[in-house]
Amino acid sequence: MSFDLTRKEPQQPTPPSAGCNGNGVAVLPSMATAHRLRLNPNTEHKPETYEGLQLEFSPLLFSSLERYLPPPMLSLSRDSKLNYMRDIILRYSPEGERTRVQRHREYRQKIISHYQPLHRELYAMHASNFFVPSFLKAINENKEESFRSIMAEPTLGVFTFEMLQPHFCELLLSEVENFEKWVHETKFRIMRPNTMNKFGAVLDDFGLETMLDKLMEDFIRPISKVFFSDVGGSTLDSHHGFVVEYGIDRDVELGFHVDDSEVTLNVCLGKQFSGGDLFFRGVRCDKHVNTETQSDEILDYSHVPGRAVLHRGRHRHGARATTSGHRVNLLLWCRSSVFRELRKYQKDFSSWCGECQREKKERQRVSIAATKQELLKREGKPPT
Repeated sequence: MSFDLTRKEPQQPTPPSAGCNGNGVAVLPSMATAHRLRLNPNTEHKPETYEGLQLEFSPLLFSSLERYLPPPMLSLSRDSKLNYMRDIILRYSPEGERTRVQRHREYRQKIISHYQPLHRELYAMHASNFFVPSFLKAINENKEESFRSIMAEPTLGVFTFEMLQPHFCELLLSEVENFEKWVHETKFRIMRPNTMNKFGAVLDDFGLETMLDKLMEDFIRPISKVFFSDVGGSTLDSHHGFVVEYGIDRDVELGFHVDDSEVTLNVCLGKQFSGGDLFFRGVRCDKHVNTETQSDEILDYSHVPGRAVLHRGRHRHGARATTSGHRVNLLLWCRSSVFRELRKYQKDFSSWCGECQREKKERQRVSIAATKQELLKREGKPPT
């Protein structure tokens, strides 16, 4: 079985110039020419916090990128590091993308300044009220064995576990309904979560961005660091948080696809429904995204309210038809700007792409066989 999936390629970067940055701040020649960003993060360095600053990009992006700065820069002031990193990020972002980001920021601010939240306790992280005790215990211990003790792994790289308390699910469903009621009454035209879903809402757009940042940074990144380090799990620095809605009068199903994320969190919030199973069909890089599925890559998963599914964004999947009722899911697409940049220069994805792994094993098999035949030839023995 083969598929037809596509995904937008990232823009090619323009390297930063020496001399000064886009803000007119001098950049040491040694920084601009003799030193480059580290290939691997400095895990022993504790980065600055960039929360509370007026920034064009997520504060987490700067904290993550700081670990990749050249060693001579780490002792500089926060402002110096911020200006250096900001210059790099701006130069790597095309003008059109910067314009799009600015327009979206204005759109988001317009919503937040007019929409009145129903449950304000949702807008800040209250872990003991949001998560089940078993999940919190595993996060606090922060060990692979602790994570595995609460998880099932029904197929390689797909983890399921109890996560959200019923009361939190009810509050979030109520908040989303209140937001949609406001949208209907004000006739405000909102952006839907993605190009595939016609129903649902972007949670970041009406004020939940800070809470979801904490969800990614303090709860999803520690797990991803253990299980998804090969796709940037330890350097997640931005997210796209939203809910999707399925039912007879909403989206019914979701076609086969890959996510625009490094790691995806998918949690069913409710309500009463039948059908809507997720189906997974193996992890693939861009080159192999349409290749056939192997029998050991097939998984069908039935949603349970409060129970989470965590997987690589490149894990091919879709959602079967919701045949009755109303299903709402919370999605958090977690992204790593560092991994996306490094991936542009990589050619071997066998650490996570199923097809690359099979091709590598086949090359190894052929090489071993050829070596064996060569040895037999040298010994004067007939080939096998």
